[in-house]
Amino acid sequence: MKKLKECSLKELISTDGIKCECGKIHKMPIKRVEVGENALNSVPEILNELNIKKPFIICDQNTSKAAFPLLMPIFEENKIPYGIFQFEVEHLEPDEHAIGSIIMGFDQSCDGILAVGSGVINDLGKVIASTLEKPLATVATAPSMDGYGSNNASMIQNRLKVSLYYHCPEAIIADTRILQAAPFEMLQAGVGDMLAKYSSICEWRISHLITGEYYCENIADLVRDSLNKILNLADDLLKRDAKAVEEVFIGLLYTGLAMGYAGISRPASGLEHYFSHVWEMMNLERNKPSKLHGIQVAVGTLYTFQIWEELKKYKPDRQKANDFMQSFDDIKWQAMVHRIYGEIAAPNIIKTAQQEGRNDPELHQKRLNLIIDNWDQILEIVNSEMPEYERILSLMNKFSLPLSADDIGFSQKDAHDALIASREVRNKYVTSSLLWDLGLLYDIEFPKNSGFMGLE
Repeated sequence: MKKLKECSLKELISTDGIKCECGKIHKMPIKRVEVGENALNSVPEILNELNIKKPFIICDQNTSKAAFPLLMPIFEENKIPYGIFQFEVEHLEPDEHAIGSIIMGFDQSCDGILAVGSGVINDLGKVIASTLEKPLATVATAPSMDGYGSNNASMIQNRLKVSLYYHCPEAIIADTRILQAAPFEMLQAGVGDMLAKYSSICEWRISHLITGEYYCENIADLVRDSLNKILNLADDLLKRDAKAVEEVFIGLLYTGLAMGYAGISRPASGLEHYFSHVWEMMNLERNKPSKLHGIQVAVGTLYTFQIWEELKKYKPDRQKANDFMQSFDDIKWQAMVHRIYGEIAAPNIIKTAQQEGRNDPELHQKRLNLIIDNWDQILEIVNSEMPEYERILSLMNKFSLPLSADDIGFSQKDAHDALIASREVRNKYVTSSLLWDLGLLYDIEFPKNSGFMGLE
């Protein structure tokens, strides 16, 4: 049986799918992917294949500047009519307001969606296309994130960052000329998003061991292979080498496909992403813009590595874990959720956690037994999936990525709050969940102007 990492891009998006040892048939409803110099020349043909006679373009002021000088001459030459909605705000959030604005500006004579942009525009395109039941094509403007080929959209709903599952674009066009010219911070974000895969795959395996969550080694190996290829191109990416930029985009695309194959964000997202999600929600409450998601994820990845450096030296203490559970105060817990998430998002988080029994003592005891019985295996997983901390630090320094919450506009209290609140984002077993089960989550310290201090 052919491994996913051995498949060509054409095979990975085949409508027949790929039968896997995990028992699933992995497939994604992507009909066409064009990557390379002059990839935009394929737009007329792709629109025709998708039966789009008049696309409705979604973009913002930055993505239109990046793509339109090359894209619009093709529309004019081929006499392609189109409608358009361009966001003029300096900082665009993927929330109800953005969706409502597009809906109100939608040209009813259009029969398809063309999203021109990267993260936020890509996610808005998925939601709009699904809502209006129109085919979706995406013109990528930066190798900044892995969501181009995924079927989930990272949205803000009632001030809470959520993953909504719709469908992926039917076609993705990535012209190297545009990708090469992307701002350096977009390249930083792409690298930050990929560094996260070390910990996300690690946590996926640990969750499979502790909670029985679905896991596919074939999908995980596709992500590992993509990660290694991208990091091996780090020096060439810094030089904006065309081939390196193209290969990095394909690697990011593959991790998006991996999420679609799994039906969940697990292969590409874990605690490190939750740091970023919580920080984004904090900034929403403060009416402040956030750094690019991938850049914040890089800081979250570094913190996650630092936590595991400490956990490697730790021996689970059943008494400490049980004492923590016995002293758990639901009223204080709810107050913490309200304080960090705000009055709009907190009630839904609390309701969901109660429905799931997230704080249930019996479920805690079952997980704790599995953790203690399998601690050596957990550490083996960590050592096999996560390289040494110095390796990650070196890569982050190479790309001039921020190294702490202070570097991206947050206090160390914000870092601590993001960690303890990450367990509450949704029912997903991540490192902070494990810390909670061990009775350690509230012992974490983040001293000012540095990273993680350690466990008490």
